[in-house]
Amino acid sequence: MPLRIDPRDRKLLLGAGVVFVLLITGVVIFGDEQAEKTEVPSSYSTASGGAKAAYLLLSQSGYDTRRWERPLVALPQNATVILADPQEAPTQQERESLKSFLANGGKIIATGMFSGTFLPENESVPDMLLGMTWKKAPAVSPSAITRAAPEITIAPQARWPSYTAAYPLYGDGDEIVVVEYPYGRGEVLWWAAATPLTNAGLKEPGNLEFLLASVGDSKAPILWDEYIHGYRQTLGSSVAHSPVKWLVLQLSLLGLAVVATFSRRRGPTCPPRKEVRLSPLEFVQTLGGLYENAGTASVAVDIHYQRFRYWLTRRLGVGNNVTLHDLQAAVSDRFAPKDDHFAAVLQRCESAKTDPYLTEAEALHLVQELDEYASQWKLFEGPRKEKGA
Repeated sequence: MPLRIDPRDRKLLLGAGVVFVLLITGVVIFGDEQAEKTEVPSSYSTASGGAKAAYLLLSQSGYDTRRWERPLVALPQNATVILADPQEAPTQQERESLKSFLANGGKIIATGMFSGTFLPENESVPDMLLGMTWKKAPAVSPSAITRAAPEITIAPQARWPSYTAAYPLYGDGDEIVVVEYPYGRGEVLWWAAATPLTNAGLKEPGNLEFLLASVGDSKAPILWDEYIHGYRQTLGSSVAHSPVKWLVLQLSLLGLAVVATFSRRRGPTCPPRKEVRLSPLEFVQTLGGLYENAGTASVAVDIHYQRFRYWLTRRLGVGNNVTLHDLQAAVSDRFAPKDDHFAAVLQRCESAKTDPYLTEAEALHLVQELDEYASQWKLFEGPRKEKGA
């Protein structure tokens, strides 16, 4: 059995479908442009702002490089953690876990505007204007890292004041873009941006050497944190931090539109109440019962007598207000020249319509007499046929 859809429901469903197609088309057309604006240095990304090249380079260079997709509270000891441009602030539990990780000999490389919030000691100041263009940042202090890369290219998103206890490595005047400082038995290395390890920035002079020198020669595992980029071990967490949730939302809205249009016409309905008209026989029985209960048989005779006079005078072509004597004469000339019984019936009906003591049997007899004359002379049929013709 084919499914029938109401025309209004079909229009609503088609409208929802058109909106859904436009949204998908917009995502496909403008998706790449939006992705460039929101690139993150993820080890999975091959975009210019991604970091898959650096991850593969470290892996192929003999480093024990791993992707970390678990919470920071579960970090192992004696490892190097790369926090590349986190976009969410850490929880208090994560901060305490990172302090314990550093105190036990761990190493953290934190890059980006908000990465300082993950560190136990943070003096970084966000500055979006600094990151509008790539800049050459020369070394400002001697160290193993600055000896390997005397100058780097970076698009700084923040700056670190030069008067703090952290050891400045690169900068330009008071705009320090790379610092390091010890914490417990561990070490912290802060970059103002992830530019040196991105796919596009890695090829700039000095950036590759800077990355390798920052990682060092330790055999400890390098954990590239992807948890902060939305890559989680659980499916629900991964979906919640990815564009898939918007696709699910759009599909849900489309499903609700389909359900609404279908259920609005397929749910339980109450038929509208119709006014039922009585059949002619039921009307007669009801009217008869009314006269019977009221005890007014004369009224019934009067109604039928007036109707009979109307059609009779119309057939004879005389006025409705003609006297009884003239009406009898007209009937004698056309229908019944020697019918004295008809004159008696008319006389009795004239007197019966004002008789309060008229019995039901006599009223019925008078109505039947009038109906017999009407049938004999075809008073009720002739005009109807003429009207119908």
